[in-house]
Amino acid sequence: MRTHVFGFTLLEILIAVLVLALGIVGGVALQMAALRARHQASLLSQATQLATGLAERMRANPAQAATYLTLNYDAVAEPAPAPPAALCHGAACVAAELALSDVYDAKTLVRQNLPAGRVVICRDAALWAGGKLYWPCSGGAGAPLVIKVGWRGKHPDGTPQADEPQPGVAVVVGAMP
Repeated sequence: MRTHVFGFTLLEILIAVLVLALGIVGGVALQMAALRARHQASLLSQATQLATGLAERMRANPAQAATYLTLNYDAVAEPAPAPPAALCHGAACVAAELALSDVYDAKTLVRQNLPAGRVVICRDAALWAGGKLYWPCSGGAGAPLVIKVGWRGKHPDGTPQADEPQPGVAVVVGAMP
């Protein structure tokens, strides 16, 4: 007469633990990817708010287009931007002082909110090349003013990317003098 022994063998238990471990590792990887995507979406939102806010300031001060066109800021190359003579926060300023204050505020916001960020205002008739935004501008007196904002991302292991960032946002201000 045979007796049957019921239970699990050591091999079955090891296989079950392995499957459970793979599921946990997959879940953690998915969570990390979701956190990275949320962070990138937050940076994109901040860059969009910065660019649209600056565009509104430029539209309110159109005579100072030449002053705004001087904005080419890279937080890596210039970590602490120098403030202008007048900051115009709640004080009366002439149009030129207001434009310089706006440029300084944009630099400060990029420095505070975007990791190793960059912002450029230029005349550009061709924003896209090969399906991507690029920093170089086509120029030309009739080309619209464009605000380009970007930031350097990080590799999946958390180390910063060394190469120059691509613009993540480009807002067309329109034709200004």
